[in-house]
Amino acid sequence: MKAHVLSQLGRRTEVPPISWLMATALARPQLISLAAGFTDNASLPVNEVRGLLKGILGSARIGQAALQYGTTAGDETLRRLTARHLYALDGRPAAPRAYSPDRMVITNGSQQMLYMITEALCDPGDIVLVEDPSYFVFLGILQSHGVRARGIRMQQDGLDLTRLGAVLEALKRSGELRRVKMLYLISYYQNPTGRTTSFEKKAGALKLLRRYERAAGHPLYLVEDGAYRELRFQGEDVKSALAIKGYSDRVIYAGTYSKPFATGTRVGFGLMPELVLTTVLRIKGNHDFGSSNLLQQLLAHALSSGLYDKHLVALRRRYARKARVMRAALKQHFPTEVECWEPDGGLYFWARLPQRLPSDSASKVFQKALAKNVLYVPGNLCYANDPTRRKPNHEMRISYGGATEANLRKGIARLGAVLHDCLRK
Repeated sequence: MKAHVLSQLGRRTEVPPISWLMATALARPQLISLAAGFTDNASLPVNEVRGLLKGILGSARIGQAALQYGTTAGDETLRRLTARHLYALDGRPAAPRAYSPDRMVITNGSQQMLYMITEALCDPGDIVLVEDPSYFVFLGILQSHGVRARGIRMQQDGLDLTRLGAVLEALKRSGELRRVKMLYLISYYQNPTGRTTSFEKKAGALKLLRRYERAAGHPLYLVEDGAYRELRFQGEDVKSALAIKGYSDRVIYAGTYSKPFATGTRVGFGLMPELVLTTVLRIKGNHDFGSSNLLQQLLAHALSSGLYDKHLVALRRRYARKARVMRAALKQHFPTEVECWEPDGGLYFWARLPQRLPSDSASKVFQKALAKNVLYVPGNLCYANDPTRRKPNHEMRISYGGATEANLRKGIARLGAVLHDCLRK
């Protein structure tokens, strides 16, 4: 008998799709990747960051502090500035306590935040409710931890609350509601669909979760992933769930500076109830006992100097233009049978093919696209392994984030030619 060396978690953990998608792009320099959600290279604030770092390192006292270890919770100034920034984004609601820096932890990107929340709240066999479709990297975290995901279909303004209620009721009847720990939403310009959850839908979801808490026997949390919130280039901003009166003890908010400032900084943050925060800080202490202090100082200076807000203005204009370029290319090159969901922000378009045309990595569409040196994210990767429904396999996520405008046009033209060809056969 062969003995297992790896832990159960180690044996469960599969290759993340993002790894092979990125590896494919790197192995083929001529390939146009519309897959990975990279930010735009030309938008990265190189000169501005150089100036900030010179200021930080220009003083021995400030520089030494920045190059020393920090605290597990994160730099106090950055937490205060971040809390104030979120409070202002939400229109300064009547419950400022929900935005207290004392409820915040600074993390290595929002990805670490999602991982630690899963560790803090979930045991193998537990259930997390997710949008259908959802962020496939988070689905991988759940899978590696042995956590089951149950998909809730989406509507134009976010989660289908009728379906959420029906799923909660079904879990109550089956005796599985006690295994439900949280509902996870990518609430702004969702990865992968580009859709935004309305404030009313967030409030409705929290009311439903509270209604079923007694039967569950424990708190049911709403985890709001706001990674793309500040990449809005049209439409009005939507308040976060933190602004909903009376529910701050059930809201966990995850945000990041990676997408709106510079992905290489990998600085994220989370706001959460005290009980959850205490456990998350213990977990983070075991992970790294504190995110990079130098990068935290960089972000704090960007926020306090006004450079962060100035950069956002330029970044939004750039993504608005790139989205228009992709939208025009899609209208020109994609078959009329393909439905494309247009975003008001973020980095993604979501395309739905006729059901007879599979789009997974083994499909003719994907293989022909690779042969033409263009890459997309197969939509089936974005759906949880939910036994209550068949996983859709006729969609794709296409990103305008990393490719140049010229390559966006070329990539969509190539992909459109593949779709026309496959639909003819």
